Amino acid sequence: MKQCVFCQSGNLAVIAENELALAFYDGCPVSEGHTLIIPKRHVETYFEASFQEQAAITRLSYQVKDYLQAKYQPDGYNVGANIGLAAGQTVFHYHIHIIPRYKGDVANPRGGVRKVIPHSKSKKA
Repeated sequence: MKQCVFCQSGNLAVIAENELALAFYDGCPVSEGHTLIIPKRHVETYFEASFQEQAAITRLSYQVKDYLQAKYQPDGYNVGANIGLAAGQTVFHYHIHIIPRYKGDVANPRGGVRKVIPHSKSKKA
């Protein structure tokens, strides 16, 4: 796909790959070692990826975690995807973020990614 930044980039610095997916460092990292994993086939969202692609991405996430652990020794990880404009997706080629976390990188990490929505509108059942 010509307008996809991942598909048109022939020079991604791949750090791991398998038959259906590849991993590379995020160009705008939020922490040292922040990595993206994408399917090799262009699909826009998680829900368009095949089960085989999802399995390949999951397998690769374990390899990436081992690589990041050996290289950076993070204390934890956030793993996730933004799906759709309302969720913050800006590159419309499905990708997951593997974000290493380090003690002290935020004052209080409790709640993890839940803190991206400052005032949750969810109601308890």
